[in-house]
Amino acid sequence: MFRPLSIFIVGAFLALPGLASWLGSPELGDSSAPDVRARTLESLNEGVVTDNARSLPQNSQSQAPSDAEIRDRGEKLIENQHRDDVAIEQYERIEHQVDRTAGANPRVLEDKLYRVVPTGTGTMKILLKENNKATDPVIYRQQLQTWRELLELALKPEDSRAKLAYAKWQKKKTDRAELVDATREAFLTKWIGQETLNGRLCDILELNPNPSFHPHTIFQDAMTHVTAKIWVDHEENQLARAEAHVTRDMAFGGGVLGKLYRGGVFSFEQTEVAPGVWLPIRYQYDFMGRKFLFTFEQHQYIEASQYHRIGPPKEALALVESEIASGKVVYGDP
Repeated sequence: MFRPLSIFIVGAFLALPGLASWLGSPELGDSSAPDVRARTLESLNEGVVTDNARSLPQNSQSQAPSDAEIRDRGEKLIENQHRDDVAIEQYERIEHQVDRTAGANPRVLEDKLYRVVPTGTGTMKILLKENNKATDPVIYRQQLQTWRELLELALKPEDSRAKLAYAKWQKKKTDRAELVDATREAFLTKWIGQETLNGRLCDILELNPNPSFHPHTIFQDAMTHVTAKIWVDHEENQLARAEAHVTRDMAFGGGVLGKLYRGGVFSFEQTEVAPGVWLPIRYQYDFMGRKFLFTFEQHQYIEASQYHRIGPPKEALALVESEIASGKVVYGDP
């Protein structure tokens, strides 16, 4: 068993705007869309196949690791993931977010470029461009001022607003850490070989739900509805890539609030951005669901780049104050 190597599920289901908060998302499509659903699910794998083309052929001659090696490496992977989750709290990045239609020739619905910055109690998205139009410098400066205010608040731990923000942030981090740890029992995993991905040797594993696993939260329950394949960097014991497929409908609120339909596909990649620190560089989500009586679909990819460590709130505050004083505008490069 290689149960700990299911960290992708954490990234896919906690970082996914469409699943973590899809019940509050705009409605796309309508309740009379069975044909759309069939068409969408048929086309979901196209992006995954395209992404896979970047890796080299699988090495079928690799020798399977022993049970002891699997257990040891699995625990190290979980330790690394916890450490990466802590590290990202002090990094800013540029995110290119694209929503599009399904199919072989998708049409872009929305294209946004963000600067994602830490606030001490989470992150803030500073809009840089929307549909290739740069944010007005006045609006950009206002966003910087909001960031500064959030950092100033984070440095006042006795402030009631700061206490509330810290409590919410800590709850989110605790939920994520518990979900990472739950992967020890959530999946039955099979080592299927090795592959060179982006110039690095990776172990490939298949993950299937463990019928003996008893979920305690909605996110843990989500793991019982998916199968996945993951690529783990052989040398660093870090997750390099993953793909997950929803195999059973996921109902929310007993199906009254909504449902995520089977057939959805999620993919995820990360890379080393600093010695020993691996952070996400791409997410892709293709799925359909129902919110109350209305069917919708989402096809989105997010590419992250230009990671830059700016430190804890006190250091970040000095940076944003200097930036506001300089009057410069950072537009990034998707």
